[in-house]
Order: sequence, then C-alpha cells, then structure tokens
Amino acid sequence: MINPEFLLSFLGASFLIAVAPGPSNAFLMAQTFANGRKAGMQSAFGFALGGVVHTFFAVVGLTAILKASTVAYTTVQYLGAAYLCYLGIMTLKDTFTQPESECDEKPHVSTSKKQNVMFQAMMTEVLNPKVALFFIAFIPQFVDPSLSSTTFQLAFFGLLYPLFAFPIDCTYIYFGDKIASYFRDHPQTQIWIDRITGLVFIALAINLLI
Repeated sequence: MINPEFLLSFLGASFLIAVAPGPSNAFLMAQTFANGRKAGMQSAFGFALGGVVHTFFAVVGLTAILKASTVAYTTVQYLGAAYLCYLGIMTLKDTFTQPESECDEKPHVSTSKKQNVMFQAMMTEVLNPKVALFFIAFIPQFVDPSLSSTTFQLAFFGLLYPLFAFPIDCTYIYFGDKIASYFRDHPQTQIWIDRITGLVFIALAINLLI
C-alpha cells in the first residue's frame, strides 16, 4: 500500500526533475538531432531500463555501497565518463572518416553510432553514480514506514519514476525531431550535427566528473 499524499508529492517532484534540462535530456536531444526520432525513442527506452536497473540496485542495497565507499563511487564515475567520452570520440571520428560524396548521396543516413542506441543510453544511465545516489536519496523520502513493506515501496517508486518520465522524454523527442528535420534535409549540415553530438557526449563525460 502507498500513502496517497506521498504519491502525489512524488509525482509533482518527479515532473519537475524530468522536465528540467539535464545530462539525460542532453543525450536524448543529441541522439534525436543526429539520428532522428527513432534513435530518440531508443534513448528514452534505454534511460527507462537504466532506471529499472538502479531501482534493483537500490532495493538490494548495492547503491548504498556507492554512497558509503568513495572508491566504489569514483570507480563507477570514471567508468561512466570514459564510456561517454568514447561515444563522443567515435561520433567525431565518423564525421571525419565518412566520404563527403557519401553524405551528398545519403542525406538521411546516419553513421554507425546509430546502432545500439538503447544500450548506449542504458549504460550511460547505469554508469552515472549521480543517478544511483538520486535513487537512494530521493525515493526513500516518499516511503511511509507505517504502511506496507519498505522494500515494496522503494521498488514501486523506483519503477514509477522511469514510467512517469518516459512520456516527458517523448515530448522532448517530438519537438527536437521537428527542429532537426530541416537540418537533416541538408547533407552538409548533418555532418555538423553529428560533430556537435560528439562534443555533447564529451561534455557530458566532463560533467559527470564535476
């Protein structure tokens, strides 16, 4: 059983967090601009899956280890930053190695980074210790110990957040794709969109270390 007042408070706070611009939204928009609505949707699904993984970690107590251990936190932090930096470098590399004539012939075709976008988004979320601490610091505030099992409530709120945030991510994708549609119709602009996307990934890696 869930406290109705706590549930309403959770939904209100979750809405503000999901709407506010952040690293996840930046990744989402970068993929949408570079690769279209499909890649954006795959990113949104990936982030939702990442939320499920973090919920599992929080429930079994693994996230608490990150909070208590500086070494564990730093290790995950550097792994996440390295992964994002790798995505950024590979994205930039594709724009310089792709023949210009190929871009002219296929203005709607994106580079190989389009593959496994869902996995990339999920790993970006899972390897972000700040997200892990969000789940262990934010969600327990809405758990009512006088009601049902604390474990059940943690799992409920943890799984509810990605479900609640998903349609908000879809709104970002919809409008982002509308804006990007013009640029994708111009081959040379697509190259710069991809380069900006690569720089966004690298910026997210730096942000993760701050």
